[in-house]
Amino acid sequence: MVDHLFLLAVGAIGWGLSLAMYRLIAERTGWPLGAVQAGAPAVPVGLGVISLSIGLAFAASRGLTHGGLVIVVFGLGLALFWSGFLRVGAQSALLLAPLAAILLLVAWLMPAAT
Repeated sequence: MVDHLFLLAVGAIGWGLSLAMYRLIAERTGWPLGAVQAGAPAVPVGLGVISLSIGLAFAASRGLTHGGLVIVVFGLGLALFWSGFLRVGAQSALLLAPLAAILLLVAWLMPAAT
């Protein structure tokens, strides 16, 4: 059985953190910035922080005994991989972070159909 909410929360945390931190990392390392990152830096940071917050809220609602800590650890790992190894590919987090956060919110807050 696949826990889709778990995967969406990991994505929201990982891609959100990657998005929020990418400009800071890129400026220090000389990596390229996308048009949105360079022209309107508040937009990606805001989207990243919102996505990260939604993922962390879900992890907190799960609690430590039901995978909340694992969600956070895997999310941090995803952010490290996405930003550190993919570099320019991290720009795709502009789409992936809000998408994961929206899908997580919809699936989490909607009662299961019976």
